[in-house]
Amino acid sequence: MSQTASPEQIIARPLPDTVPEQGGHRRRRAGSWWIYVLLTLGLIIMVGPFIWMVLDSFKGQAELAQLPPTWFPVAPTLDNYSKLFTQLNFPQYFMNSVILAVSITILNLLFCSMLGYALAKLKFKGRNALFLLVLATLMVPSTVTLVPLFVLMSKLQLVNTLTAVILPESAGALGVFLMRQFMRDIPDELLDAARVDGASEFYIYWRLVLPLSGPALATLTILTFLASWNDFIWPLIVLTNDQSYNLPVALATFAIGQHGTDYGLLLAGAVVVVTPIVIVFLLLQRYFTQGIAMTGLKG
Repeated sequence: MSQTASPEQIIARPLPDTVPEQGGHRRRRAGSWWIYVLLTLGLIIMVGPFIWMVLDSFKGQAELAQLPPTWFPVAPTLDNYSKLFTQLNFPQYFMNSVILAVSITILNLLFCSMLGYALAKLKFKGRNALFLLVLATLMVPSTVTLVPLFVLMSKLQLVNTLTAVILPESAGALGVFLMRQFMRDIPDELLDAARVDGASEFYIYWRLVLPLSGPALATLTILTFLASWNDFIWPLIVLTNDQSYNLPVALATFAIGQHGTDYGLLLAGAVVVVTPIVIVFLLLQRYFTQGIAMTGLKG
């Protein structure tokens, strides 16, 4: 005759399945220590130069030229930041960079998403050929187009204007590719149902497709803002008046003079230039990671 175990005996009874599982988990963690070591080394390699840049921006010119170099400032100073905000017309250059980066980012979000929607969801003759042409432009080095672009901007009388920087960069092939790949995964049945209800293609694009493309739009925002904020070569060529310079061009122009390079000013300017990019990435990092993971490389 079987005896029924009391509640106390049931609670005190060991759970044989959980003990080996916990032991195996510990063994797996102990065996993967080298992964954490590699990740830590990679983090140090990636973050180290930025930490060095921030620390060196608080050093004087003599300490920056000192050999061997010092990690931490011996005599911390704010002279580099003082020169950055007093000797340079910093508010003007900062505003120029903001106008360029924001304008280029907004235009890319609009035009790249439009073309991506057309290539992903609209059926028309030559769609695949057009997509291959867009991809082919990714293989053309940007330096090859500098002279033709300058001639074009000169013919349009846009040289030395912010429009000359914004117009050629208002739509990028990479952005079109990202949006097209992401929008391909949006169910066609949803769009067909909207068409049956009488919705126009622009309404479907604006009210249905764009709200569903948040991760891809966030990814494109970060990539475009980063590229336009750090853009140097094309603004240096097309902007001839120092009042139109963006921050990278202004720093390179005024910190590298006839009497040598002011490394302290360059480092302080680099810290200021990098800060907005870090803020934008921190605000959109969740969507950026999701957009990269969901976009993929499907044909």
